[in-house]
Amino acid sequence: MKKILFLFLFVPLIASAQPKILMSVGVSPNLYINHKVAPKENYYSIGRIYNISPKDITPFNNLKLENGLSLGQQIKIPLNSTNFFQSGNAAADETFVPVYYEVKEKEGLFRVAVNHNDLSLETLKHWNNLKVDVVKKGTKLIVGYLKVKKELSALAKNGVGNFIYTTLIVNIKLEENNITELNKKTIVAAEIGTKKSDSSKKVIENTKLIELVPKKTDTKEFIKSEPEKMAGVFKNNYESQTVNNSLVEANGTAGIFKSTSGWADKKYYCLFNNTSPGTIIKITNTGNGKFIFAKVLDLMPDIKQNEGLLLIISNAAAEELDVNSSNFSCSINYSK
Repeated sequence: MKKILFLFLFVPLIASAQPKILMSVGVSPNLYINHKVAPKENYYSIGRIYNISPKDITPFNNLKLENGLSLGQQIKIPLNSTNFFQSGNAAADETFVPVYYEVKEKEGLFRVAVNHNDLSLETLKHWNNLKVDVVKKGTKLIVGYLKVKKELSALAKNGVGNFIYTTLIVNIKLEENNITELNKKTIVAAEIGTKKSDSSKKVIENTKLIELVPKKTDTKEFIKSEPEKMAGVFKNNYESQTVNNSLVEANGTAGIFKSTSGWADKKYYCLFNNTSPGTIIKITNTGNGKFIFAKVLDLMPDIKQNEGLLLIISNAAAEELDVNSSNFSCSINYSK
């Protein structure tokens, strides 16, 4: 009986000692982490935990350094260029701690990426091992990393190493200014904190980095390295979604946003307000009759430049449609 009682008393102690998950709040450039002041904590001890100066904490909270802090007080720890990273290396005495964001209702990956320093959508998916473009409400996603000192921050026990790898395109051989071999098309990256062998280190060191958004002069060569896929890879998905459903048709003006997707893999995306993320839309350039199939990532941002637009498509999709201006007339079809 005593042993059983001991176990019941011991479990809560273990639970209370579990690693704390850092949660991002707000929208860049005003991202922050909430912190509840614990016994004996002050601006300086909290600053050491999150690797940030008290002179950054106080103005962010409209507080004065000389007034001190109260037990249980809630303060905001800013995530800025001093402590918050989405690429790069840390010193030997430092480590990167994952910072998460909880997905809200009707919020897509694109919106999450934009709200966190315009993070690359491909990088967001890579960090979270995602193969899909839609996630459920409440999903916790890594959106960046807090860099802390190993000897000064209790958060260091949650550290995953001192390298951040995003997405790399590698093993490309150039011959007469043409891409003749593309062994690894999209992502070759090392997990943060993974111990790499000497041979794998050489691969990374010898990797030739290229622009994740290829120049227009390179686009056709990227596409030539892949099998021809008419109007994008989402064509079959569109046919599956529309086979037993009524079609919605609409006409209007489309805008364009920048994306790293679609140039080589022909995965075209769009932002649209009248259907759910994951829906495939057939988009036709009414000026020349060319069409593509694009997957809805999220709602269009509610900003002035999007006023009057029917939808926004990725720049790779616009290239496929031979669009030569920032806005163009289009017709769309999608299932209800």
